[in-house]
Amino acid sequence: MTKPHHPWIAVLYVLLVFPRMLPAEEPSPTRPLRDLNRSEFPFTPVADHASWMTRREEIRHRVLLAAGLWPMPERTPLRAVIHGRIERDDYTIDKVFFESLPGHYVTGNLYLPKQYDHKIPAILCPHGHWPNGRFMRASEAEVKKQLAVGAESIENAARSPLQARCVQLARMGCAVFHYDMLGYADSIQFCDANGKPQHRHGPQKQGFMSAEAEGNLCGYFGLQTWNSVRALDFVWSLPFVDRRRIGCTGASGGGTQTMILSGIDERVAAAFPCVMVSVAMQGGCTCENAPYLRIGQGNIDIAALTAPRSLGMTAADDWTKELATKGFPDLKRLYTMLGAPHRVEAHFNTQFPHNYNAVSRAQMYRFFNKHFALGLRDDQLTERDFTLSTPSELSVWDAAHPAPAGDNVGTPHEVAVLNWFKRQPVPRPMLRDAWQLMLDTKRANAADAAVTYPKQWNGIVVVWLSLKNETPPTELLDAGCAVVCPKLYLSGATRNPNVYGARQQAYEGYCGYHYGYNPPLFAERVSDALATLAKVRGNNPPRRCRRLILAGADDAAPVAVATAAMTGSEVDELVAALGGFRFAKLTNVWDVNFLPGAEKYGDIPALLRLCSAKTTLLDDGGSDGVVRAILKRK
Repeated sequence: MTKPHHPWIAVLYVLLVFPRMLPAEEPSPTRPLRDLNRSEFPFTPVADHASWMTRREEIRHRVLLAAGLWPMPERTPLRAVIHGRIERDDYTIDKVFFESLPGHYVTGNLYLPKQYDHKIPAILCPHGHWPNGRFMRASEAEVKKQLAVGAESIENAARSPLQARCVQLARMGCAVFHYDMLGYADSIQFCDANGKPQHRHGPQKQGFMSAEAEGNLCGYFGLQTWNSVRALDFVWSLPFVDRRRIGCTGASGGGTQTMILSGIDERVAAAFPCVMVSVAMQGGCTCENAPYLRIGQGNIDIAALTAPRSLGMTAADDWTKELATKGFPDLKRLYTMLGAPHRVEAHFNTQFPHNYNAVSRAQMYRFFNKHFALGLRDDQLTERDFTLSTPSELSVWDAAHPAPAGDNVGTPHEVAVLNWFKRQPVPRPMLRDAWQLMLDTKRANAADAAVTYPKQWNGIVVVWLSLKNETPPTELLDAGCAVVCPKLYLSGATRNPNVYGARQQAYEGYCGYHYGYNPPLFAERVSDALATLAKVRGNNPPRRCRRLILAGADDAAPVAVATAAMTGSEVDELVAALGGFRFAKLTNVWDVNFLPGAEKYGDIPALLRLCSAKTTLLDDGGSDGVVRAILKRK
C-alpha cells in the first residue's frame, strides 16, 4: 500500500515577492526576487578576524567568477605605446594605448609631474559614466550651475572635473593613468552597425550579450575589469612608479571599477571609490552587472574587500545618501576589528547630487596625501587653474597611430574577444568550487516532496526528478523501491522568471540584471534536489537504505546530473535521460535550464567527472527509459 508523507517533508514556504507581470500560463515565483533598483544589500557582519578571512574569500571568488576571471586569464604582452607628449607648466600628458588581450586596446592618458627625482606613486583613474568620458566637456549652462552652487570654483574644472582630478594629482607628484571605459572616447572597438561606440543591452545572437557569451561568463563587466587589471599591470611596469604606492579612484561607474579592482588585486594600496558604495542601487550599467555578482552580497561587501588597506569614499544626494547610517558603520567596525580604524573614511556630501566635484576631490587629495605620505601642505592640495586639453589633443589615434578598423571593431571584434576568453583553460581542481558557486550549494531551500513506500521495501530509495510527472512510477513500486518525488521549483515553467517582467526598460533586457541578483531557476531546482537528498540520508541511515538512486527524466535530467555532482558520496547511482543535452546548445538565456558559466566550466562532461556515483546516461529523454534502466540494475 502507499504510505502517507513522512513527517520530515518540509513545507513549501510561500514568500511575499514583488508583483510580477508574467504570461498567464507561467507559474509565479514564490521565492523572493531581488532587483537592482528596489532591493537593499546590507553588509553581512562577521564575528572575528578568522570569520572575515573566510567571508572575504567568498566575496572575492564570487566577484572573479561573475567577471569570468576565475582563474585569471593569460597576461599576454601589453605592447604599450606611449607617444605624443603634451607639455604643460608643471606637468605633462602622454597618449597611451596597450593590448589588454591580443587585438583589444585600452586607451588613455598618462599625466606626470615635470620634476621628480625618486620613484613616485601612481593613481589609476577610471572615469565613470560622464558624457564622452575622458573627452568630457560640460556645457556653458552646466559650468555656470556648478560654479553657482559651490560644487566647483574654477571654470576649467567645472568644464572637465576629470581633467581637473588628473592635473592636480600630477601636481601633487603622482603618475596618473586616466583610461577609457568600453565605448567611450578612444575605446571604439565595441560599437553598433553605424560605427557608434556602445554597450548593447538585450540578448544578441553572437558576440557579447549572446547565450554563448553568458554561458562563458564573458561580458562587459568582466572585460572592463580585465582592462583595469591590465591598466594596473601597465603602471606597475613603469620604472619610475613606486609599486608600494599604487592607488585607484573614480566616481559613478569609475567608483564601481575602483572597488572591484581594489577588491580583487592587492597591488592597489589605497582606493577611493566615490558615490557607489551603498546598500541601495548597485550600479545601473551593463559594465557594472553580471550573473552571480550580487547574490548574497552587495557593494558594501565588495568595498570591504580592500580591508585592511586604505579605503576612502564619498556619498551624495543619490543612492548613496544613507551611507552614514547604512554601510559605513559596518565598514568602520570591520576596520576596527582588523586593527586599522584609521585606514577607512567616508565623506557625506549629500548637499550635492551624484558627482565627483571639487568638494569631493579635495577630500580625495587629502586621503592620498595622508596614506601615500606625500608630505604636502594644505595649499599644495588646493586645485589651481589649468589648460583644458581638447579631445583632439588627448586622442591616442592619429595618422601615425591609426584607430582600429574593419574586423577589429564591432561584432567581429566581439566574437574574437569572446573566443579568446573561451580558450583560457580552467584547471580541473577549480571546477568543483566554480560549480558550487554557480549552483549556490550553501543555500538551503525548503521543498515539498512526496514519499511512497511499496508493500515490501527492498531497501532501495529512488529520488525521482521530473518536471512533467511528479507521481512515482508504479513499476518501481512494484519492484520494491521506495520513491521520493520532490516538487522542483516552478514545475511547469517554460522560461526562467525575470524580476523585471513586462515592465522592463530596454537596458533591462540584459540577463545580468536578473541573474546578478537571483539564482537561475536551474540552481534553484538543484538546491531543491540537494535538500531532498539530505533529508533522505538524514532520515534513512545506511543500514535501512542500502542504495540511493537519483533519477532524472525530461528537463530535470540535467538537474539530476548537477545534483549528483554536488553530493559527494550521498548518491550511489545516477540514472539520467539526458538525450544529448549540453548547456552550450542553449540559445536562449531565459531557457529553464540555462546556467550562466556552465559552458566555461566544462558543461555536462565536467559535472560527470565530479560525480562519484555509478552513472547511466540515456539518449532517450523519456521516463520509461529511466525506469527500465533502474530495474535492469536493481
